[in-house]
Amino acid sequence: MEKYKQEFIEFMIDCNVLRFGDFVTKSGRKTPFFVNTGFYRTGSQLSRLGEYYARAIKEAFSLDFDVLFGPAYKGIPLSVAASMAISRLYGKEIRYCSNRKEVKDHGDKGILLGGPISDGDRIVIIEDVTTAGTSIQETLPIVNAQGDVKPLGLVVSVDRMERGQGTKSALTEISENYGLKTTAIVTMAEVVEHLYLREYNGRVVIDEELKERIDAYYREYGAEQ
Repeated sequence: MEKYKQEFIEFMIDCNVLRFGDFVTKSGRKTPFFVNTGFYRTGSQLSRLGEYYARAIKEAFSLDFDVLFGPAYKGIPLSVAASMAISRLYGKEIRYCSNRKEVKDHGDKGILLGGPISDGDRIVIIEDVTTAGTSIQETLPIVNAQGDVKPLGLVVSVDRMERGQGTKSALTEISENYGLKTTAIVTMAEVVEHLYLREYNGRVVIDEELKERIDAYYREYGAEQ
């Protein structure tokens, strides 16, 4: 596993973004782990997060696109942080863009904020975590409504590696159903590999009992390999 992925896993723990316990996902699944990017709350945290996203985006898309689109609300700071990191690390200017929940009818009018989307733009969508793949159904129509554009792919922070609407993973379904390339900074398999029976900050994060709960979750909700 690449060093930056190991660092990102520990970074999520430090920021209380990656937690283990008893949770319920947006799709209604009871899960022993949860990822909430809303806990990135400081400038330095967002700066580092943007750099991890930038690395994953560069590896997947070679920065050969025009707009980084972050759906409201959590995608807004993600698109800003990642586009700034891409500029800082790689000298590539990518426009960030997000949508509003309500259309604004005065001043900077319309449903979008940030950089405009124009005909011919190649767009990468950035999100926090995709569990069942439902959010992309809301995002793509917004992007496609802006003109003759080409959505290229989706990047998330963590691939939960569980079923979407069928038996395949949500990211695989998105790729097959919408023709988008999908990528993640890390997968949950990599998270477990790095943390299982390993002491971090004075404690073992994933012990035998938690590992069995995670395995049981994947026996019920895990995607076909």
